[in-house]
Amino acid sequence: MKRAINFDLLRTLLGDDVADDEAYEFTWVGKREAVMEAGKPIRKTLRPCSEESKSFETTENLYIEGDNLDVLKLLQESYLGKVKMIYIDPPYNTGNDFVYRDNFTQSRDDYDEEAGVFDEDGERLFKNTESNGRFHSDWCSMLYPRLVLARNLLSEDGVIFISIDDNEVENLKKICNEVFGEKNFVSLINWKGRGGRQDSKHYAVIHEYILCYAKKLNEFKAGEEVKIGTVYPKYDESKKRNYKTQLARKWGSNSKRTDRPNLYYSIVAPDGTNLFPMISSDIEGRWRWGKQRMVIEIENGNVDFSKNSGGQWIAYEKIWEPLDGEESTKKYTTWIDDVGSGANVIKQLFNTVVFDYPKSIDLLIKFFKMASLEDGDYILDFFSGSSTTAHAVMQLNAEDGGNRKFIMVQLPETTDENSEAYKAGYKNICEIGKERIRRAGDKIKEENKDKENIGNLDIGFRVLKLDDSNMKDVYYAAGAYTQDLLSLTESNIKDDRNDMDLLYGCLLDWGLPLSQSHKTEEIDGVTVHTYNDGDLIACFAEKVSETVVKEIAKRQPLRVVFRDSSFSSSPEKINVEEIFKLMAPNTTIKVL
Repeated sequence: MKRAINFDLLRTLLGDDVADDEAYEFTWVGKREAVMEAGKPIRKTLRPCSEESKSFETTENLYIEGDNLDVLKLLQESYLGKVKMIYIDPPYNTGNDFVYRDNFTQSRDDYDEEAGVFDEDGERLFKNTESNGRFHSDWCSMLYPRLVLARNLLSEDGVIFISIDDNEVENLKKICNEVFGEKNFVSLINWKGRGGRQDSKHYAVIHEYILCYAKKLNEFKAGEEVKIGTVYPKYDESKKRNYKTQLARKWGSNSKRTDRPNLYYSIVAPDGTNLFPMISSDIEGRWRWGKQRMVIEIENGNVDFSKNSGGQWIAYEKIWEPLDGEESTKKYTTWIDDVGSGANVIKQLFNTVVFDYPKSIDLLIKFFKMASLEDGDYILDFFSGSSTTAHAVMQLNAEDGGNRKFIMVQLPETTDENSEAYKAGYKNICEIGKERIRRAGDKIKEENKDKENIGNLDIGFRVLKLDDSNMKDVYYAAGAYTQDLLSLTESNIKDDRNDMDLLYGCLLDWGLPLSQSHKTEEIDGVTVHTYNDGDLIACFAEKVSETVVKEIAKRQPLRVVFRDSSFSSSPEKINVEEIFKLMAPNTTIKVL
């Protein structure tokens, strides 16, 4: 950081007319690069790790290890418009936490080297202290492209919840206004998440914020909570039903005739007189409904008329008491203080607190309900930490018999050697998150063992790890080829990659979901993979017989994949094409 003089601003303050193109905008150092980063292609893939997974072949949940920027890019095709809700708890940029170090946030290599931004081990995170001259800029640049990519994944009625505190709430809201659109802002929720922080500078801070934005506000349906102990004091003899009332006239903001002139009209009171929506004797108001709906509501007996102390008729809407099997609901408020402790849950699972400041599962379940999550919806958390979101998904599914699915993404950030987590044997955050899902899932099933169909509860997860592309870089200038190089390029697949690596690479290339059912079988001595009952069948054996090809073609999959080296000659490849033309003409064939 260095001091400098803004001469244009100084001249303006002194009264000079400085030519400048003014605009209302939000910007920071490095924004241009951050905007461009979301669209930059990468040569990476996700490699499955069945030994660290739980119920790998049948689960529909994902746990992905790696830099979330790259992971979000890889998920663009497979989950475009398919995620109902995203929750993230990113670094708050307090000056004591870590943020992702993206190369595009650095403007000068020499400066970075001198400042120690890149360590000798190439660690992905760095501590963003307030002495950094680009303290807020680096944080904004880190978050911006991730939110752009996240927005693409949201369904049309999807919603995102983002936890934050005072340090960056203003900047986060401006970024979200730009990425999601100011018109899609839903709410700024306040959460009383902790006791009075006596280390606060002036007043004890007891709350955090959760910013909520919809993908498209007109498509988003906010959930409502069940009312407890609601009283319905009036009784309608004709309908044999209790009810309570609220004004049919609009109250509060935008309640005057001038706000909605078309909603100012007369209705007929019980004595035949015309009734207008008057706020007072000389201030004209407006109704809450249009005239056509008002007529229907009156005809259906849903409007109650009564006189006030001055003898004037007042129109009220009838709010009926729920019938058996119905629930009375109310809107969620923007203040939350009735959730349990996240730390206590961690301690119960691990017998020690292996993660600092975990969120409460009750808080996440409340967000799920606020987002109107339904059976089969995807929930994504790409700053998943200790996997509270996954825990909450399984808990809610156990409570209501749902089948919501989670996608967790987390960088394998190393734990401090002095931490309780490290002492307990967890060398990085991913190890904590995966173990929590295992323990929490077993605990939830045991606690709900008497429930019907609890055996169908999905408490598994499929582990995928970010890595470089499965394919070799075989593009060289003509002068760069040597005899040794030619021998290395006989296969374009890297030597350390197996069948499963290739299969999931194909899923990403074809834009197929990574969480569908998968089974393997042996046919004529080779392994054949079937994904989601025939969305894709793959065989990556070095030698594939005609028997195998015909058996696969007979099943008429949508897609089929072989290795180029599976067939030793061009006639063999032509024969494969002919078999599929005859037996499965609608199958798409791909050769790696």
